[in-house]
Amino acid sequence: MQITRQADYAVRAVLHLARGGEQRTATSMIAEKQRIPPSFLAKIVSQLSIAGLLHTSRGARGGVTLARLPKEITLLEVIEAIDGPIQLNECVGDLSACAFDSDCPLRPVWCDAQEDLVKRLKGTNFADMIAKGQVSA
Repeated sequence: MQITRQADYAVRAVLHLARGGEQRTATSMIAEKQRIPPSFLAKIVSQLSIAGLLHTSRGARGGVTLARLPKEITLLEVIEAIDGPIQLNECVGDLSACAFDSDCPLRPVWCDAQEDLVKRLKGTNFADMIAKGQVSA
């Protein structure tokens, strides 16, 4: 499983904003500093805004800010705002998608792995990542 490039860019944009505190930041600056194509970032910002993770404002003093504190935004929320719900295999969400139904020896493995991944991403917030030094300035 690999998250999309769009989700990766979204995570980097939110990290950039989390490091800046409550300061409004121009999307052009985020695009430049995080090496994200500006047109791609515009779409990402829109999706994150719709998900309630960012506030946007237009005009000369416009820009984007986090809608909540970094400690209140999880890695899972950002990824799912862009990629949708995490699903390692279609049978995890829909048992009828598997020809083996409940006799499949792999389904429990996929379900456990997904549960672990979701738990880890949900338990990781942006303030903690910054505090632990996982994000360079």
